[in-house]
Amino acid sequence: MRNDPIVVTGLGATTPLGGDVKSFWAGLLEGRSGVIALEDEWAAELSVRIAARMAVDPTEILSRVQARRLDRSEQAALVAAREAWADAGFSGKAGEAGLDPTRVAVVIGTGIGGVTSLLSQYDLLREKGPGRVSPLLIPMNMPNGPAAYVGLELGAQAGVHTTVSACASGSEAVAYGLDLLHLDRADLVVVGGTEACIHQLNVAGFAQMRAMSTRNDEPQKASRPWDKGRDGFVLGEGAGVLVLERAADAAARNRTPYATVAGAALTSDAYDIVQPDKSGQVRALELAVQRTGISFDDVVHVNAHATSTPVGDMGEAEAIAELFGEDTVVTATKSMTGHLLGAAGAIESIATVLSVHHGVVPPTINLDDPDDALRIDVPREPREMAVPVAINDSFGFGGHNASVVFTRA
Repeated sequence: MRNDPIVVTGLGATTPLGGDVKSFWAGLLEGRSGVIALEDEWAAELSVRIAARMAVDPTEILSRVQARRLDRSEQAALVAAREAWADAGFSGKAGEAGLDPTRVAVVIGTGIGGVTSLLSQYDLLREKGPGRVSPLLIPMNMPNGPAAYVGLELGAQAGVHTTVSACASGSEAVAYGLDLLHLDRADLVVVGGTEACIHQLNVAGFAQMRAMSTRNDEPQKASRPWDKGRDGFVLGEGAGVLVLERAADAAARNRTPYATVAGAALTSDAYDIVQPDKSGQVRALELAVQRTGISFDDVVHVNAHATSTPVGDMGEAEAIAELFGEDTVVTATKSMTGHLLGAAGAIESIATVLSVHHGVVPPTINLDDPDDALRIDVPREPREMAVPVAINDSFGFGGHNASVVFTRA
């Protein structure tokens, strides 16, 4: 084990608010919603006809040949990874960038993976026969595809891993990357999450669970965490990637880090496949803070999982109030981005890192009539404040809980 401080030196993202980190962050501070009406022909017969698509299509950035070989989730991961890699000060593959490839690892999480490629190829199989199925179907469909393609892009040889833990996948990837560095299995880890599954079948499945908002006539007002009028989450897509390395290595490269990854914790509810258990969430928060040696009173900001569901939102809010106090400043960025499933924890980790770095907390929009039981401080406008310690929460179907603590570098 090594106990060196681990810092974030690179960020990359493609989200419903913009095709890079700068536009994503600007959109959050503007309080702008990325949710739109679905105009696809297949959406007409659905009870849910809204979603949060990527603002910039990855095919506009990747070469035509490369884009055709990748599932949309893989495209998004590659776009975000390239930005994070360059932002950390690297170009070319690891060896060309002066790194030992055998000490560079990748961890990219996803909740569903290349399901849209699978479904489109199945349609092709039914319509035109097995001879028309793409030979690239399996690499496009496999959940480890995004991590594998990022690993190929960067020449990472210390291990390429995929966390598949529903909506906790992106945050679990950050936690796993932290472990790899602490266990001295790598010197630099590229971590994050990706998801692109806005498809008729997926939307129909979530809608049948009554998990999604049906505010079809007001897309931008549909995602409303902690509001009395919340009626479910809005499906989003995109990717977020962070570069983690030891503080000493960053200093040797004269890189100024965005923040320190002070600690993380993963727990499981063992309660229900879809219903969350507050006690599991509390244990994740407690363990994450305890592992840092930081006082609970020092946590001033939480980027909450807060999906805009009637059941899930308030349990998390109560846990935050009980552990860190009712004056804790909390944001729900899903009110603007929708819920990116396996990528949610990654883009929300980026938002948390930037809150620490810039000293400003993004607003929560659509909180017009707060739940009577809400006992935390939720700004409706950007809040400028010192953020020495902040936490990102992610919880997923199956009872997966992930909490990551970021501190000022």
